[in-house]
Amino acid sequence: MHYQTFSRHAGRPSDGSRRNVIKVNGEGKVSVRPDQAKVTLGASTEDRELAKAQEENAAIISRVQRALRGAGIPEDRIQTTDYSIFPQYDYIEGKQVFRGYRVLHLLLVTVEPIEKTGAVVDMAVANGANTVSGIVFETSRYTEVYLQALSLAVLNAREKAETIAATIGVRLAPAPISVTETVRRPGEPIPYETSAFVKSAAATPIQPGTMEVISQVAAEFLYE
Repeated sequence: MHYQTFSRHAGRPSDGSRRNVIKVNGEGKVSVRPDQAKVTLGASTEDRELAKAQEENAAIISRVQRALRGAGIPEDRIQTTDYSIFPQYDYIEGKQVFRGYRVLHLLLVTVEPIEKTGAVVDMAVANGANTVSGIVFETSRYTEVYLQALSLAVLNAREKAETIAATIGVRLAPAPISVTETVRRPGEPIPYETSAFVKSAAATPIQPGTMEVISQVAAEFLYE
């Protein structure tokens, strides 16, 4: 038996006959040490009068921004990601009673080198920040590392197809008829335990460890 001829665009046998196909998924992983962190932090303030809650919040955020810039973090690495106003209520004897307003202002701060992350968190807290909603560790070499993982995923798919072919006693075509990349998000937040901090004399320990960049593909191989 000879392998069928396929249309470049349609991916189908030219004579419409049934194909003998092995379908596999491949995965590649590359470990890398992150070199930057994205920290979401800010201020949450409450007051019965909205203007006062906003004024207090703005004062805190201004202090935090000045401190961050003073620590050498560029302006373009300090971005507002959320500004929200929430009416607050208490329930007294089954009735909803207005308590005031809560104002939330969050900043996304990109920290590099990553070793400064703990100091940045402490500095923000010392200047009034009372909310840290998450820390995401990233690598500036993501594209380079991802391509390495993608190559490993294709090799892994080939190895699986060869194993299946050898097990069932057939011969695999030298190249796949299709390879489809499975798109993944470039990273997931590594959560920091608490969302509200109290001031402490101890430095906040931030341990980035290593992160895995993962690529996945789906491949199809002809066999005879």
